[in-house]
Amino acid sequence: MSELERVPPGVDPTVPSSARIYDYLLGGKDHVAIDRAVADKLLAVAPDTRLVARANRRFQIEAVRHLAERGLRQFLDLGTGIPTSPSIHETARSVSPACRVVYVDYDPVVRLHAQVLLADSPGVASIQADLRRPYDVLADPSVTGLIDFDQPVCVLMVGVLHYVMDEEDPSGIVAAFRKRMVPGSYLVASHAMMESAPEAIAQLMMATAGTPAQAQFRTRDEVLRLFDGFELIGPGLVPVQDWRIGDDEPDIPLLDGTPQLRIEGGVGLFRA
Repeated sequence: MSELERVPPGVDPTVPSSARIYDYLLGGKDHVAIDRAVADKLLAVAPDTRLVARANRRFQIEAVRHLAERGLRQFLDLGTGIPTSPSIHETARSVSPACRVVYVDYDPVVRLHAQVLLADSPGVASIQADLRRPYDVLADPSVTGLIDFDQPVCVLMVGVLHYVMDEEDPSGIVAAFRKRMVPGSYLVASHAMMESAPEAIAQLMMATAGTPAQAQFRTRDEVLRLFDGFELIGPGLVPVQDWRIGDDEPDIPLLDGTPQLRIEGGVGLFRA
């Protein structure tokens, strides 16, 4: 059976997917030739990108664990990507089985995987929706059924806002979710930085131009503005490989120097 025949219904094998590219970089198996081609072009000029992808994932998991330990019991993960273990709900529920998680992604491959993974997971749901339509996400029955916005919630936008173009108003999208938050809620986000190597930016832009995987690199000041209304905790907005709270040692190999593809992450507390 050819690779084209194995592509799930609704998936165009000629168009790269950010979720599948990320899966490939993390060592997963749910990707097709076009995704590998884009990733390999990036790896050719930024060979440490696999380590950066792993560091981005570690940042997300460490942030979730930290917040669950601080008492957060609700997590809304926007731009979930293809499930990877440990998942958000596995991590949060290792702290407290009372944690509730809703995964959100517009990629049909992500939806198919989530349906299988979460079939017998009460308190966890997955929806196919686009974070660029925040009010649709917030009104979805799976979200309203599991997430109580009268209580603190953690909204995750890890590695996804750089796929929102300037004209799509990323700050406005973040603000729509912030408006529903009560004090004690958190935003966890990471973003591809304009401070990345020019060759890496050019290669990724060239390979993904005009596709859903096209990224908008932003400066540090621009990314900080996405956290408007939040107070950054811990080390602040830093390269994802450097973000940690506490004394835990990193479980990924140390990056040698500054990576060609720079991704920075932060955790913001909403005080009101």
